[in-house]
Amino acid sequence: MSGAVRRSPARERLLLAASEVFYREGLRAVGVDRVIERAGITRATFYRHFPSKESLVVAYLRGLDTAVREAVGPVPDDAEGARQWVRQFTRGIGRELCGPGFRGCPFINAAAEYPAADHPVRLAVAEHRTWLEASVTTALRRAGHPDPVQGARRWLAQRDGAMVAGYLSGGEAAAATLNSAVDDLVVSR
Repeated sequence: MSGAVRRSPARERLLLAASEVFYREGLRAVGVDRVIERAGITRATFYRHFPSKESLVVAYLRGLDTAVREAVGPVPDDAEGARQWVRQFTRGIGRELCGPGFRGCPFINAAAEYPAADHPVRLAVAEHRTWLEASVTTALRRAGHPDPVQGARRWLAQRDGAMVAGYLSGGEAAAATLNSAVDDLVVSR
């Protein structure tokens, strides 16, 4: 991300309005005018903060990424702490799957709506996924997993599958399956 982000109440209202409608209705389905109206600002104010709708979408995704990183915190240095970090992170995902209005992973949804791998939206999705995989790899390494890189890839695939299953089939079964799979993964020796 280049340059400092200009924070203002109007920018925050735009991001809040965008996050409310983007997740529920889809990124491409929601126009700038809808976000502007919901945020209660002018079109000129929108363009002072975001040069395009895509820049708003990227800011929305980066905000979600930051929220996830802050919620899970750093990976502990000790083996048991690292194992618990993976379990707690996974259980948080399971709670999300069971929450009202769950529509799947906002990053997977964004990738589906922006298929070009070099598009700024897809790059924001890739940044989040890279962080996810690297963090879980670190946790599994610290936990003493025999193949932390492959273990993290398995974790990410299980998480992705649970996100899709939670949306399509219901969260409780998807969360239980994900938690069980990850419990097996973190004790792999």
